[in-house]
Amino acid sequence: MSNYTIATLASHSALQILKGAKDEGFETLAIATKDKVSFYKRFDFIDKVMGVSSYKDLYDLTALLKKQNVIIIPHGSFVAYLGEDYDKKLNLPHYGNKEVLKWEGNRLKQMFWLEEAGLQIPKIFKDSSQIDQLVIIKLFGAKGGSGYFLAKDKKDFERKIKRFSGEKYIIQQYMVGTPVYLQYFYSKLENKIELMGIDRRYETNVDGLSRIPARFSKDIDIEPSFTVIGNFPIVIRESLLPTVYAMGDQLVKISKKLIPPYGLFGPFCLETILTKNQKFYCIEISCRIVAGTNLYVKGSPYTDLIYNQPMSTGRRIALEIKEAIKQKRLNEILG
Repeated sequence: MSNYTIATLASHSALQILKGAKDEGFETLAIATKDKVSFYKRFDFIDKVMGVSSYKDLYDLTALLKKQNVIIIPHGSFVAYLGEDYDKKLNLPHYGNKEVLKWEGNRLKQMFWLEEAGLQIPKIFKDSSQIDQLVIIKLFGAKGGSGYFLAKDKKDFERKIKRFSGEKYIIQQYMVGTPVYLQYFYSKLENKIELMGIDRRYETNVDGLSRIPARFSKDIDIEPSFTVIGNFPIVIRESLLPTVYAMGDQLVKISKKLIPPYGLFGPFCLETILTKNQKFYCIEISCRIVAGTNLYVKGSPYTDLIYNQPMSTGRRIALEIKEAIKQKRLNEILG
């Protein structure tokens, strides 16, 4: 594996990705902005830290990186730092199907995909005149919850949306329940779904507001925000696991029809709300490794059921690439 270098932007889940790659015998490279180089050099499993002025300098390094036999592993910071069209600009071997990014970045396409897969989704409102209950407004793109806001009616919506002039958004029914984030891996080589872990997010400042006693909260005029600052693990009831696996299977199966010929493969996450009657409502899908997997660098209770060694999502990606190299099928999993 030392003939190949696993590389990623030094952000989001880079430590987990590169640790997993080193565990599977690959050379590793972190592409870091100059202010973060010294931090990433602390870790022995990163063979080289390449300093850049801007992450977009990656586009100018293509020839150099190709000589190093680099395979790029994408994560949630790629669109944020490289732009929504990075899939067209980045001319390097890239793990995963770039075509799914068009679906992940468009929330209406996401909802269509989930619905076509037979999963339950919240009600979607076409415009503000239809709002007759509490809704959550979400901007397009991977923003870690930044820019989400609640509205109770048309007037409330129109007052708040002014801050986001020109932005694309979706108006979604606000579901009451427990947020549950399901981390999957679909192996294209083995044609099977694996559950890698489950988490819930800490969001600011909505989680802080929930701790204010009711008699005080009515006098506080603070707008809830949903920016993610961290994650914590969840182990759900075993009786729910057959449904969890079935949802993953259905999502991948329909993706091959909507995004032919390969569909979705590798790591992905279904963001759900589990209601009081134990029904999963799918509110979003992330089509790559999510930051919640950083909880499980040594593996989760669910990967322990599959593997007899620590298996993070980052390491699982490296293992898939390793097997593809051995089987001479690497071209099947690179975009």
